[in-house]
Amino acid sequence: MRASLDGIEFFDEPIAIEAESAKRQSIERSAMGLDGVMSIDLGKRGRKIRQKGEFRARSKTDLDSKVEAVSAFIDGDTHTLAAAGGESFENLRVESVSVKNERTSGSGVIADYEIVYMQLVA
Repeated sequence: MRASLDGIEFFDEPIAIEAESAKRQSIERSAMGLDGVMSIDLGKRGRKIRQKGEFRARSKTDLDSKVEAVSAFIDGDTHTLAAAGGESFENLRVESVSVKNERTSGSGVIADYEIVYMQLVA
């Protein structure tokens, strides 16, 4: 099984997935007669997950189609990323898809990509 986004196998192996730790959010307020500030904890928030790898395609047109198909997931909905090793990340919102270092190879076209997700707290 290859890596997939919502069950669709877009990604060629190997891929690298970096998951940051979840963050907490708070508000700090000062109050009259209080020395210092009052901190109100708003709880745990999401975390960023970065996926890096290479898109491979037979032609520039096929590569552009693959990038457009993945970019269509920048829709505000939540998605599931499943890696080939059995790792699964749920409640992901796709934040950005970037492609660089496009080059030709013996079998077609290769481009490096990075996809940034925000994993929402369930």
